[in-house]
Order: sequence, then C-alpha cells, then structure tokens
Amino acid sequence: MASLSIRLLALALSVTALFTYSSGHGHTYDPYNDEARMIHHGGPMLNGTIKLAIMWYGNCGKEIKNTMRNFIKSLTVPGKAKLQPQVTSWWKVVESYQSMIPDAKPGKSPKIRVKVVKQSGEKTYKYGKVLTLQGHIPELIEHVTKGDTELLPVIVAARDVTIQGLCNGKCADHLRTEDPHPRPYIIVGNPETECPGECGWPFFPADMGPKGPVLKPPSGNMAADAMVVAFAGALVDAITNPMNDALYHSNKANELGPATVCKGIFGRGAAPGNPGEVLTDPKTGGNFNAHGNNNKKFLLPAIWNPKTKSCWTV
Repeated sequence: MASLSIRLLALALSVTALFTYSSGHGHTYDPYNDEARMIHHGGPMLNGTIKLAIMWYGNCGKEIKNTMRNFIKSLTVPGKAKLQPQVTSWWKVVESYQSMIPDAKPGKSPKIRVKVVKQSGEKTYKYGKVLTLQGHIPELIEHVTKGDTELLPVIVAARDVTIQGLCNGKCADHLRTEDPHPRPYIIVGNPETECPGECGWPFFPADMGPKGPVLKPPSGNMAADAMVVAFAGALVDAITNPMNDALYHSNKANELGPATVCKGIFGRGAAPGNPGEVLTDPKTGGNFNAHGNNNKKFLLPAIWNPKTKSCWTV
C-alpha cells in the first residue's frame, strides 16, 4: 500500500443520506428515487498534508496550469475576508469527513493541506496521444514521482490527448495502480476538444438531457474552469477512498464518492440541465460560487455534507 499520509479507519461506518439532486451522468445512481448509503469499508483515508506531483502531459497551456494551481492554493489560503463565500469554506466540509471516524476527537477536524510539490511536463507526446491506464499511466507516475510514494500523482491531459476511461461519464477520476505496489492517483481530461458537451458543461451546451442555461467560465477559459470542477471532485473522492476500500456510496460494484453522488449541482435550485443559482462577476460576466486566493473565482461542485446528510454547495 502507498505510504501517503493516511489514517487507517479500522471500524466500519455507515451513514444513510437521501440526496436531493445529482445529474446522474455516467453512473446508474438515481438521486430522485435511490437512497444513498455512505459506507466506510475499513480502508484508509488521506489526511495531514497531501503532496501533489502533477504531470502536465502535452501542451496544457498557461491558463489551465495557472487556474488549477490557483484553485489548489485557494483550498487552504483564503482570499479577502469580505469576499464570501470562499473556497476554504468548501474545503472545511471535506476536512469534516474526519469527524465521521468512530474514534475521532470531538471538536474541529484537523486541517488537510494540499500542496503542489512537484511538476513535470511532457510536450513531446512521448507516449502518444492516447494514454492507457495499464501501459502509459504507470510510466508517467514514475516519471513525475521518481518512486516517491509520499506523493499523490495527478496526470493532466492537453486538449489533443485522450486518457482511457474518461469522456465516458467521467471527466476526471481517482484510481489506483495495480499490485504488487498499488498507489492512488488522479487523472484529469481536457474538454476543449474531447467531449466538450459532457465534460465542458455547464460552460458548454450539454450533449444530452434537458437544455438549461450555459454559464460563462470565471477565468474566461472553458477548459480550465471545467477541469477545476472535474479535478475538485476527483480530489475529494480520492481523499475519502484512495485505495478503493474506504468511504463511498453503495457497494464495490457501484463506488460513488461524496463528490460523485452530487455531480451536476452547483447552486440552489439545481435540476437536470440546470446548474442552479450561482454568482456573476459584474466586471467579466463570469459565473462562480466561491472566491479564492488573490481575487480568483471558481465554480465548485456540490459535495456531500455529513452534517446535513445531503448534497451541499458554498
């Protein structure tokens, strides 16, 4: 097992929650008729300091890199206090999952800090433009981590790169490498040319389902902001279920994490094809729901809130 900073949760924990809405794209969970069960299956969760090693595969571009890095920094570094709501408030709910541990100390949950400690680029497309999970991804993980198992690898694709398993209901994902030394990692697709009607929504018209409002990306770059949405959800699910045996809804045949079960919600009044009520930047017209560090703005996905036992947005 990877030696990421983890806390082994030895006791099974189950929490039943009836979710108010999820888009349902890419999985069979029906938020309108199904009762979601968040069950802890005894495996480890990530805590402490999460050290990211990012591989930018292909020509990802400065806007995508800066937007994703600004989001990561904003998780724990707040913006101006007068600007509300903040990304840090969203992250505190993620930290609060630690309170669900049976032997957790009462009071405020410990901080979970996320830091980018390594970055590497591969603009020559050494492994081609279609990356496979069993063949290419492990080599990229080794390239960016140099074998350091304290790091959580994140593979980010350029606009002309396809990653196996994405675009088919998933725009980013958290996975684990195969035995004998499995480790968690995250993959993030780029929706600029790869399935924008699925992974670019709500900043791009959806391919399927009811047609609702299309939002304007807060950074001005559709791909960058959509990738933040996808990465944010994958990060939450990776923290709660890094080795596929910790906290998730349902059973092994249908693993859905705290972000996945709430997919498609960005504000109050969300419905199929409608992301819900969000804020609008009066200067740029960009839509967002959270303020970040250095006056940045982000649209963050809903996540499961253990206090309300339902999907929640900032």
